[in-house]
Amino acid sequence: MRILLLEDDEILGESLKDLLEGEGFEVEWVKESQRALDVTFLKRFSLWIFDVKVPGMDGFELLKSLRAAGDRTPAIFVTALTDIDSIAKGFESGAEEYIKKPFDFDELLIRIKALLKRSYLSGADEIEFADLKFDPLAEKLYKNGEPLHLPPLQMRLLKLFMKNCCKVLSKEEIIWEISGGEEISPDALRVHINRLRKIGLPIKNIRKVGYILERADE
Repeated sequence: MRILLLEDDEILGESLKDLLEGEGFEVEWVKESQRALDVTFLKRFSLWIFDVKVPGMDGFELLKSLRAAGDRTPAIFVTALTDIDSIAKGFESGAEEYIKKPFDFDELLIRIKALLKRSYLSGADEIEFADLKFDPLAEKLYKNGEPLHLPPLQMRLLKLFMKNCCKVLSKEEIIWEISGGEEISPDALRVHINRLRKIGLPIKNIRKVGYILERADE
């Protein structure tokens, strides 16, 4: 899973990047709020970790502007601002978590995993569809207990449908979310969706609108 880290302290930023990558996360580390804003328009992230006192607009204003633009990516503030007013401001700007510096990395990791888990269906450790099981944190898919390997683009597509189960997604929205900088045509998208259907995912085409992953029991 990809994390955007906004931290202008060189030592802390490098340490967090190394530690998170050691846990299997892909980390994009930036040191200025404008760069963070630019990157969010170029890539999709599973999580944002923002410091507050950074060059340019502060982390509170950055998150407020992203939320105003309709981006609901989960966000954690990691900051030395520990007063009640700042904590309130952090949550009011749209953060799901607020962690005070200095902090223990294990605590941060626990909160990251809990937050990412909540962003998937019901926060379950595994998501089941008939004979399929998906572990969202490990990004592993199983069919009848046997592991299934998916190419990176199809894994991104799988995660997108899992996070938006029973919600209609437009073709344009899907392509934007999974492209990762690649150019994907509607025909190519259809091919990838058909491959997910073949392994047992009940993805339904909504004519002239897009696609929906339906619960197997619906």
